[in-house]
Amino acid sequence: MPIGIVESLDHEARGIVRQAGKTIFVAGALPGETVEYASFRKKPNYELAHLVAVRQPAAARVLPRCPHFGICGGCAMQHLEVTAQVAVKQRVLEDSLWHIGRVRPELILPPIHGNPWGYRCRARLGVRRVKGGMLIGFHEWQSSYIADIRRCDILPPQVSGLLLPLRQLFAALSVAERLPQLEIAVGDACTALVLRILQPLTRQDEDLLRQFADRHGVVFYLQAKGPDSVSRFHPLDGPPLRYALPEFGVELSFQPTDFTQVNHAVNRLLVRRALHLLDPQPGERIADMFCGLGNFTLPIARSCAAVVGVDGNENLLRRGREAALAHGLAQNIQFAAANLFTASANALAALGRCDKMLIDPPREGAIELVKALAADGPRRIVYVSCHPATLARDAGVLAAVKGYRLRAAGVVNMFPHTAHVESVAVFERP
Repeated sequence: MPIGIVESLDHEARGIVRQAGKTIFVAGALPGETVEYASFRKKPNYELAHLVAVRQPAAARVLPRCPHFGICGGCAMQHLEVTAQVAVKQRVLEDSLWHIGRVRPELILPPIHGNPWGYRCRARLGVRRVKGGMLIGFHEWQSSYIADIRRCDILPPQVSGLLLPLRQLFAALSVAERLPQLEIAVGDACTALVLRILQPLTRQDEDLLRQFADRHGVVFYLQAKGPDSVSRFHPLDGPPLRYALPEFGVELSFQPTDFTQVNHAVNRLLVRRALHLLDPQPGERIADMFCGLGNFTLPIARSCAAVVGVDGNENLLRRGREAALAHGLAQNIQFAAANLFTASANALAALGRCDKMLIDPPREGAIELVKALAADGPRRIVYVSCHPATLARDAGVLAAVKGYRLRAAGVVNMFPHTAHVESVAVFERP
C-alpha cells in the first residue's frame, strides 16, 4: 500500500500527495499527515485515492461529530478543526487570486465565521423509497445514491429532528414513489418544507400533510413543476418566510425556492462587512449588481445613498421593490432588470453613472460585467464571491485591464465543514 505525506488540500478538501511527479488526491487526508492510500482512478498526471490509514495524524484532526460523515456528501471537512478549516479556505482564496488572476490583496481581512453547527437554513434533500422504507438526505459522496442519514448536525436542530418523522410520513403517502425531492427553507418565524411531487396528492395525502404540519409547526409547500409552480399548501395563514438584518432595521420576505444565503447569522456579518468596505455616503449613487431581493440594496439605502439594484430575476426584483416600499426606502432605490451575464458598456451606461459598486454574482462570476466597466466607472468595487476561481479571474481583469488595485480580501465561512469558499474583496482605482 503506497504511503505519502500530504502537502495541502485542494478546492474539494482532498489531501494532495506528490509521488514521482504525479499528484494524488486523497479524500479524507489532511495537510502534514503521513497516510496510506489506495488509488481508484489513475490518469497520466494524477490519481484519485481513498484514505486507508493515517500513520501520523495532523494536530488539527478531530473526531467528526456526525455519524454519517464520510458517507454523506453534505460535508467534507468535519475531521478538521473549525479554525483550521477557515485557514485552509483563506489559503485557497489567496492561491486562486495569485495563480489565476495574478493579483495579491494588499490586506488580508479577518475571516468572518459563526456557529459551525445548526447553521444551514436552506437545503435540498433527495427522497427515495427503498426496501424497508424511505430515505431522506444529501447524496452520498461522489454518488447518486441518497445517504441513509438519521440526523444532520448542520441543519437547525428542529429540522434535523424532523428527518425520521418525515420518513414515516412520506412512506404513508400514495405519491411516495413520485416524491424525489424535499427542499427546506427556514425563516425567523417559519420553517417551510417544499415537496416536489410528480403526481397529484389524494385527499388522504393532504390530510396527512395537514396533520403533520400542525403537529410539528411547519408549513408545507407543493411544487408540481418548476420553481414558479411552488405554492403554499398548509397552513395558508401564519407568518411568512422572512429574515431580518437588525443592524439595518430591515426584514426581507422570500419564497422557499428564492435564492437567499444559507447561513442567516453569517449573512448578517457579511452585510456588515460589505457595507463597511463600501462605505456608502449621502449623495453617492451606488450600483448593487446581482441584487436579488435586496440583501445589500436595502442596507445601502439606509445610509441615504441612492441605489440602483440590478438583477435578471423579475420575481426577486418584485420582492425587493415590495420590501423597499414597506421600509420607506423606495425613494432611495431603483430596481432594474438586466442580464448581467451579457452586460455591455452601453447597457451599463444606460443605468447611469455610479460612484461605487457592489457585485454579488453566482458561481459563474461577473466576467462580462467587469469587462464592460467604463474608464470612468465606479471608484470602489466590493465583490462578494461564492467561488474563488471566478473571483480570481474577474480580479485579474479588474487589475490588469481596468486599472483597479485589490485593496483587501478575506474569507467568509458561510458553509462550515464543507469545501465551499465564500469571500469578499474590495477594489479601488488609484
